[in-house]
Amino acid sequence: KRAMAEIKVVDEPVTVVISLKGWVRALKGHEVDPATLAFKAGDGLYGIFACRSVDPLLVFGSAADGSARVYSVAVSSLPGGRGDGQPITASIDLEAGTQPAHYFAGSPETMLLLANTGGYGLLAKVADMVARNRSGKSFLSVDAAQQVLPPVPVAAGHSQVACLSLGARLLVFPLDELKHQPNGGRGLTLMDVDDKDPLLSVAAFGDTLRLIGQGRSAKPKDEALRGAALAEHLGKRARKGRKVAGFVRLLRVAAA
Repeated sequence: KRAMAEIKVVDEPVTVVISLKGWVRALKGHEVDPATLAFKAGDGLYGIFACRSVDPLLVFGSAADGSARVYSVAVSSLPGGRGDGQPITASIDLEAGTQPAHYFAGSPETMLLLANTGGYGLLAKVADMVARNRSGKSFLSVDAAQQVLPPVPVAAGHSQVACLSLGARLLVFPLDELKHQPNGGRGLTLMDVDDKDPLLSVAAFGDTLRLIGQGRSAKPKDEALRGAALAEHLGKRARKGRKVAGFVRLLRVAAA
């Protein structure tokens, strides 16, 4: 019998940096200032994820046929250093016609809220989506005209879900109206939306919700919603929600 050589990955803090064009790298430690990061001309920051070297990076693909595959890459295999990194396409075998849409790197035990513009969503753990091969796994069912929204981590203390439509309708309902779906699928209806007013953003949060958008003269506006102001938007899952006042344009909701 030949002994398999097992490569031991040192468990240490790293920050995964992903560019808008899908270039990835992993920098040591968690003290990474996004303002100091450099990118190729015409590229910029998609996001940074403070995680561990033993964690997986998930890549959510968007295909025209409505199947949303999820690909996974070991964070330990990502290039380090201060360069541009490498394109994520070097680590996964993307299906023809599929583009990387969103990313998440973190513990396999992290629960994510996954949603699409058609108003459907579900809860799944990072571990549920880790694939054994480079071709990923089919996990989310999405209609052809719909897009997957960025995955949202659900943290301890999060008890509510916020859904924001393109037309600035906001619906808040208890997190326990959703269930963990380890095998993926379409999920449940989060919010009553249509093609003219699709789901724009979702968040899992505790007692305070951040509204991020623009005020007059396109000035950035960031507002905390809690108490009575938040209660106005409380309802049951799959309802329409109520319009948010005070913003010229709402861009997203987030945990405070």
